[in-house]
Amino acid sequence: MSITRRHVAAAGVLALAAAALPARAESADEAAVKKAVDDLGKAMIAADKAKLDALLSDQLSYGHSAGRLETKAIFMDVVAGKRTIYKSITLTEPTVAVAGNNAIARHTMAVETETDGKPSSAKVGVLQVWVKDGANWKLLARQAFRT
Repeated sequence: MSITRRHVAAAGVLALAAAALPARAESADEAAVKKAVDDLGKAMIAADKAKLDALLSDQLSYGHSAGRLETKAIFMDVVAGKRTIYKSITLTEPTVAVAGNNAIARHTMAVETETDGKPSSAKVGVLQVWVKDGANWKLLARQAFRT
């Protein structure tokens, strides 16, 4: 089959029609999860124990890219106890998908930290699982991976 001007014109019309379609509106739950992800980063930088406690599920499984796993108690002790100091956290390429009372958030995270006086930086991919607890979203699981 040869491509004619008619085929090119039809493809152009379809592309314009697709571009004119309204984007899917973000749901209230998607917006709430995005805010919770952002609030978690802010709480980590501030080492805010109360805010961390409010954002984390008691059953938290927090996985690092090196394979280390932490419970809620361990993660809060490391962050709020300033054993690791988070200097900056930058999230890019965020996506959120809500399924009932669960949500999957993905992003790339660039982080600047200090541990035992030694500065460090990392850039990792992150998968988070959030669960709705009443009106609030809490982090149930997190796994980072090397990109």
